[in-house]
Amino acid sequence: MDTGHQMKDALQLCIDAHGDQLHALSLDIWGHPELAGQEKHAHDALVRFFSELDHGAWAVQSRYKLPTAFRASWDPVGSVAEGEAALHVAFLCEYDALPGIGHACGHNLIAEVGAAAAVGLKAACEKCAGMPVKITVLGTPAEEATGGKIDLLKGGAFDDIDLVFMAHPAQQDASFMSAVTIDEVLVKYHGKAAHAAAYPWEGVNALDAAVLAYNNLSVLRQQLKPEWRLHGIIKHGGEAANIIPAYTELQFYMRTPLLKDLCDLKAKAETCFRAAAEATGCRVEIIYPTHSYYNILPNATLKNLYESNGKTLGIQFPEQPAIFSGSTDFGNVSFVVPGIHPTFYIGSDALNHTEEYTKAAGAEKAQLYTLRTAKALAMTAVDVMCCPALLNKVKEDFRQVKLKHEQ
Repeated sequence: MDTGHQMKDALQLCIDAHGDQLHALSLDIWGHPELAGQEKHAHDALVRFFSELDHGAWAVQSRYKLPTAFRASWDPVGSVAEGEAALHVAFLCEYDALPGIGHACGHNLIAEVGAAAAVGLKAACEKCAGMPVKITVLGTPAEEATGGKIDLLKGGAFDDIDLVFMAHPAQQDASFMSAVTIDEVLVKYHGKAAHAAAYPWEGVNALDAAVLAYNNLSVLRQQLKPEWRLHGIIKHGGEAANIIPAYTELQFYMRTPLLKDLCDLKAKAETCFRAAAEATGCRVEIIYPTHSYYNILPNATLKNLYESNGKTLGIQFPEQPAIFSGSTDFGNVSFVVPGIHPTFYIGSDALNHTEEYTKAAGAEKAQLYTLRTAKALAMTAVDVMCCPALLNKVKEDFRQVKLKHEQ
């Protein structure tokens, strides 16, 4: 049996042996849902898990660059010869929940997959002493809101990482998650209040500006590409019916399959917002309160390896789903580091962001699928670690796809 097969057998056995601990970790996070940026309990549970694992073999940094982020790293002593670079593999955990319905996107399972894959890969490396590798688990908070991965990117957390892996629960197994870009925009119109009956001519109507902007965007949709999305609300429309509104506010989301298209859509939308201000005499503020989320760059080599490993574990890959209209901050990571972000079935046909999916994410039934996915991710990492030619191909795929998407 060759080294790669021995390592894959070892990691599967290790993940199975830790199954109860991993399930308990997932249930602990699931049972204490916390909103984006507030994931203190989940952070502490994951930090404790890695701190106590294997008699302190993992170097753990709590509150790593963000209040609820963490980093746990392991590298075998003496595995890297002088002048030799270790391959640095990272697994990402998410653990924020949704308002009102808890872990309806299954981020407790994302955390479990990341932890399980890392634990398994460590066992695989110990089976093959001397392999120059470093394994890191990054806890990445606030995916559902502000984009913790983007803050960590800007803070240098990914600077020394060569490959990055994570997986997201969904309605089916897929080797690539075709998430789209997204940007949130707040538009504030400032006018002048006046009595709406006695002397309305003294006012500057900010609600008129908001309504015009809303209608401008509605008309714009006729000229948008079919895959582009532009949707929003008027958050504040005035204070009272007998007062010309001096202030209004809109909130919109813009989504496109590709980052370069998002720039075009933003420019068109901003023209609509400014035209409404010009027509009514209002002053306008256009604010982007959060990070832009990029589309995920595919990596054909990692995708094919993941499918091959998954099939040996019994994972079935139906036809690749159409473009997923959701978004993730992993997209930004994929523009910096080669990686893979598959989706996995959890034993339920419920849809994400529903109460039914919350129940499914905490169900015993999800464990088989979750740990199977972790094994496939770790096995894919083994393939790349054991074959320098594959690693070079992964890097070349990344270079070519990034160049194409940035043109």
